[in-house]
Amino acid sequence: MELNETFESQINRSDYKILIVDDVISNVLLLKILLTNEKFQVCTANCGNACIEQAKKEHPDLILLDVMMPDISGFDAAVILKKDPETVDIPIIFLTALNSPQDLVKGFQVGANDFLTKPFNKEELVMRVMHQIQLVAAKRIIVRQNEELRRTINNRDKMYSVIAHDLRSPMASIRMVLNLAVNVVSPDLVGQEIFELLDKANRESEETHDLLDNLLKWTKSQTGRLNVVYQDFYLDEVVPGVVDIFSMIAEMKKISLRYIPSDEKLMVHADNDMVKTVIRNFISNAIKFTPEGKGIDVFYKHEGDFVRICVQDHGVGIAADRIDSIFHKGETTYGTGGEEGSGLGLQLCQDFARKNGGDAYVESVEGEGSTFSFTIPLKKEE
Repeated sequence: MELNETFESQINRSDYKILIVDDVISNVLLLKILLTNEKFQVCTANCGNACIEQAKKEHPDLILLDVMMPDISGFDAAVILKKDPETVDIPIIFLTALNSPQDLVKGFQVGANDFLTKPFNKEELVMRVMHQIQLVAAKRIIVRQNEELRRTINNRDKMYSVIAHDLRSPMASIRMVLNLAVNVVSPDLVGQEIFELLDKANRESEETHDLLDNLLKWTKSQTGRLNVVYQDFYLDEVVPGVVDIFSMIAEMKKISLRYIPSDEKLMVHADNDMVKTVIRNFISNAIKFTPEGKGIDVFYKHEGDFVRICVQDHGVGIAADRIDSIFHKGETTYGTGGEEGSGLGLQLCQDFARKNGGDAYVESVEGEGSTFSFTIPLKKEE
């Protein structure tokens, strides 16, 4: 009750317009005086057709509509108002001496929000009017907040896109230079401390570049600017190439990265780039969370109308209470070498898998390792 009273006290009644419709002049004058004294704006009409004209012209926030009128009834006028996009959302309180169940049912069927039975008293009138005005005010707040939220989301997505797009190119150059430096120098040449710093910078540049790449793709996906381009391709012509990209990174961490070919030559119907992105993220995460001397296997298998692509590691595993939330964004995790992960990559993986008609999954035992996998549809036989 206190909450309603607080909300009501925040409503400026002079911001709201009420249309009074009745063919009896004395009723119109009485209602006009009562509502004007309550600080509402008031406009009037003396028949059903005039009600429709005034509703379109004045755009009232509420209509008090008499049922029995000489030209068309209030029920008929309500039907017309509710069919017109301009007036469909205006709430209606019927003024009537009719109070049979059939009349009430008919009134609600044609769009009544409430009834006020004649003769009425001032307290009941104000209470029923204020109830509808409160609903109108609440709806305005929701519409305004939704618009503000939409603008905030749009601005956020633009910011993400600008950050990712503008930083991606220079980061790619830094990454390439550091890759080259680590490959051509040795501890004997530059000293152990400098070599370790170069190696650390190289790994961090890889992670930053991957994060920016994921951020750009995720932003495009969320804003509907990243479309799925379906293609038919064989997995054994795509998966090995992705694994090869990470061979050197795995080798530097003394991890065995192995691609296990399938006995079947499977053709899928999916977006080639999205499939590669998911595999890259799964392998990158597996390397982060696998200690030296352990291995990672990449393979795929036939499952009904789908193929499941798996990245299985023998790393630190995932705690049981984190399994259900592992694909949620914004969760920071740390690898065996102190590598920091944003969690955005896994969310992107699930998003891409679902956009291609499949899904992403994880199975894990803490201390033993994890298997991240995703499904995509096989090419249907014609």
